[in-house]
Amino acid sequence: MRFVFSKLFYALLAVGFVPLSLSWGRPGLRWAALVYDAGLLALAAFDARASRLPAGLEIFREFGGRFYIGAETEVRVRVENHTPRAFRLKLKDEYPPELALLSPREAELDVGPQESKALVYVVRPRRRGRYEFGRVAVRARTRLGLAWREVPAGEAASVKVYPNVRRAREAELKALGARSLVAAQRRAAWRGEGRDFESLREYVPGDELRHVSWSATARRGRLTTRQYQIERDQTVLIALDAGRLMTARIERETKFDTAIHAALALMSAARRAGDHAGLLVFGRRVNAYVPPGKGREQLDLVLEALHAVEPELIEPSYTRAFEFVAANCKRRALVVLLTDLVDEQGSRELLTSLRILRPRHLPLVTTIADRDLRASVRDAPADLEELFAQSVAEEIMLQREAALRLVEAQGGLALDVTTASLVPSLLETYIRVKERGLL
Repeated sequence: MRFVFSKLFYALLAVGFVPLSLSWGRPGLRWAALVYDAGLLALAAFDARASRLPAGLEIFREFGGRFYIGAETEVRVRVENHTPRAFRLKLKDEYPPELALLSPREAELDVGPQESKALVYVVRPRRRGRYEFGRVAVRARTRLGLAWREVPAGEAASVKVYPNVRRAREAELKALGARSLVAAQRRAAWRGEGRDFESLREYVPGDELRHVSWSATARRGRLTTRQYQIERDQTVLIALDAGRLMTARIERETKFDTAIHAALALMSAARRAGDHAGLLVFGRRVNAYVPPGKGREQLDLVLEALHAVEPELIEPSYTRAFEFVAANCKRRALVVLLTDLVDEQGSRELLTSLRILRPRHLPLVTTIADRDLRASVRDAPADLEELFAQSVAEEIMLQREAALRLVEAQGGLALDVTTASLVPSLLETYIRVKERGLL
């Protein structure tokens, strides 16, 4: 049993010091003061032991929703008093220190009979993962008010911190603008060069002759063009590299986290366009796989797969990843690889492995640079140190460009982007693939 003395106890103890200060030459008064103080201590201890929290006093924790990186989330410690007594309580919640605390996590509450009150505070997660809330530390005022009895209450709770879906959705809207809004309207026809016939219209100069419907032209007596709409129910599979180079931090997050939010933005765009979207996370082996699917439930499955995955300081195996894709994704898909390359060996393995995907699938290799290397070599070097730095940057640029050109030579698509331009470039390429009917 743990307890601390209250202000009332210390006030009564101070009263006992008054006769003790006057006891010089009066042994009886001294003994009376000592007996008083000892009795007060014993009474306080008995009061603390006898004042237990009744079963009718419930203390439990509630959360305001899912925990997302960078999003404020409310934590509520609720006290429900189902007894005829009133209680004065001090509450202090044990929260994970990995979460940023934005408001006090302790409070003093007076809870009357048949009354409910709550301690409410706000946290903001910094990283994905699983975190533990401990039990609530409760100090209850004893019946005589001489002490606060300290007991743990409630239950420990495990919470998951997910990637920020709102951030991904905002990035999608910013990148696609009006095209995203058109895609969200399910009845609207998203016209392009797809293979799904949509309607006929009169020919206008500039239309491609291959789209002219000669049978309709013969019936109508004037040139008539076929219009096509972007195909739906296609497949997009996003492959996330969780290897060594993706552990690099840019500002406040790793490249892997940046790639995660780009993947979520692409999945959101694919869902609104009526496509199936899936996810593969790999390092030396496949760490997580969510088969392509549709609907809100698909996004929930992806969030569950991503919440605790972290990149490792190992080289990724593109061969194992692509063999897994070839074995588990039989339908033709746009396979979007989010990775990074800085050396010839990694580029060679990637290029060799791409043959596993072709020609069934269309690969889109997206490399994420630390910064704009072209900007770093634009100006003349000021000193020898800058000269060496520019030489390294130029070498990396040449290797990346050579590797990406070879990707395109094998029939794939390639992007080399910075973290700032990752989402816009990725979504624009996805739209272009659909408009041109490349799938």
